[in-house]
Amino acid sequence: MPFGLLLSGLVNGARVGPVLPPAPDLKDAYDVVIIGGGGHGLATAYYLVHDWGISNVAVLDKGYLGGGNTGRNTAIIRSNYLTPEGVRFYDESVRLFQGLSNELDFNILYSERGHLTLAHTDAAVRTMRWRAEVNKHLGVDSELIFPDEIGRLCPELNLSEDVRYPILAALYHGPGAIARHDAVAWGYAAQAARRGVHLHQLTEVTGLEIAGGRIRAVLTNRGRIGCGHAIQAVAGSSSLLAAMAGFRLPIRTVPLQACVSQPLKPFLDLIVVSGSLHVYVSQSDRGELVMGGSTDPYALYSSRSTLDFKESLMAHMLELFPFLAEVKVLRQWAGMADMTPDFAPILGATPVANYWIDAGWGTWGFKATPVCGKRMAEAVGTGKVPGVLAPFALARFDDFRLVGEKGAASVGH
Repeated sequence: MPFGLLLSGLVNGARVGPVLPPAPDLKDAYDVVIIGGGGHGLATAYYLVHDWGISNVAVLDKGYLGGGNTGRNTAIIRSNYLTPEGVRFYDESVRLFQGLSNELDFNILYSERGHLTLAHTDAAVRTMRWRAEVNKHLGVDSELIFPDEIGRLCPELNLSEDVRYPILAALYHGPGAIARHDAVAWGYAAQAARRGVHLHQLTEVTGLEIAGGRIRAVLTNRGRIGCGHAIQAVAGSSSLLAAMAGFRLPIRTVPLQACVSQPLKPFLDLIVVSGSLHVYVSQSDRGELVMGGSTDPYALYSSRSTLDFKESLMAHMLELFPFLAEVKVLRQWAGMADMTPDFAPILGATPVANYWIDAGWGTWGFKATPVCGKRMAEAVGTGKVPGVLAPFALARFDDFRLVGEKGAASVGH
């Protein structure tokens, strides 16, 4: 339990101070400049100083901390992926998440629920069995279960065969969890700032200064900032920033929408996902149903909401939970998802020396926040890409070593 939470609960009148210290002045140069003040950028800043003693670090964000995709996701955490590379990577992230509240002394509201991925076709059942075996081989808790066990775990689900997509089986992943996404960003930001990292909001990158094949400086609306290393972690704007650095990314950026219902009495303990129906849903601590679906079918740099998404999602939600027919949607939003051809991220080195990339997150970025921060910091601290990041190198698209996570992305396509 975070010490601050314990103190406020036991000591009458105890008050918690401000999360972040006052904003420092912008320096002319830093050892490391991180472009993007979302969860990944802030986690990288924290681990740079915590693990490697590199405190001369600046985090730049054109808006406010955690205001991009970090604050626009559905906060699901899991490691039941399809490839050995993906399973190892996300399993490390889950283990880091489990101790994160204590490490950051900040309550991220981590809640282990169990994750249920529904299979509605014979092909989906085969994929779930495949994923379960890969997961178990690598020590991750996943198993294929059938309607009798599904009904015991989640009696609210409609298990009738008289529907368009009857539930044939499911992949059950016990460690599946949710957390407060903005609290993760705040916790990392607070600890990084206390250790000397400079957090600069409303600081937009307008260009990159590259000479001799190396990054020399980041140009912003507040002036030039020299740097020894730069890391881009800008979610939906990854291709735009990479273009400033002079290289292209195999990324297609599309909107990804979500919504929440009015608060209801708690009834849904599990996280329920259906790839065939393009639905994922969990219930928050406040009682809201947090719901999402597939990405929009066209490339667009916009976070607007659409009626088409809501109508489609509600139709499929009612097939799974018919009793929700009278429940109202409270609010709806969208983020920008960077989709790669193999549905896996792009991490590590780039064609520009000392310019590192954290991109290509599609629908799976939040759950990777701790492992990305820790391992990207290791890459900068040692100058070598850690083994767990190596399969996700940008160069894999040149030599056809794709990772192939589409079968585990569930609803992102």
